[in-house]
Amino acid sequence: MKTARQLLQGKGQEILSIGPNATVHDAMKTMADRNIGALLVLDQGKLSGIISERDFARRLFTQDKTPKEIKVYELMTKGVVYVPPEMTADQCMALMTDKRVRHLPVVDGEKVIGVLSIGDLVKDTISEQRFIIEQLEHYIHS
Repeated sequence: MKTARQLLQGKGQEILSIGPNATVHDAMKTMADRNIGALLVLDQGKLSGIISERDFARRLFTQDKTPKEIKVYELMTKGVVYVPPEMTADQCMALMTDKRVRHLPVVDGEKVIGVLSIGDLVKDTISEQRFIIEQLEHYIHS
């Protein structure tokens, strides 16, 4: 079973983030341009939240301002669920299911080293299952 660190090494460790005082418009534009569903919110390099398309869709209507006027900190999810790099893919999947989140920052000490999405974990699970099937087929045929 791979760890969160190994999964990040396989996908690349680019961390896409935005500051809490940026506008929601800028956050949504970045997500659209990069074809991603969430951005980490980093304040002076430390994880302070996450903003997702879901946050935007659900919380925008509680505001009496436009996305160009709303700051990221007004819509972001605070108290972000995150994992250490040693956590296994299965543990990450279970945590995401339990907490109903789709993005899981990986934090080493206080430093964010990457983000795993539910898609990353599903892709890894499928890859592992294919490998096991191939090994079983090889065993059967030899």
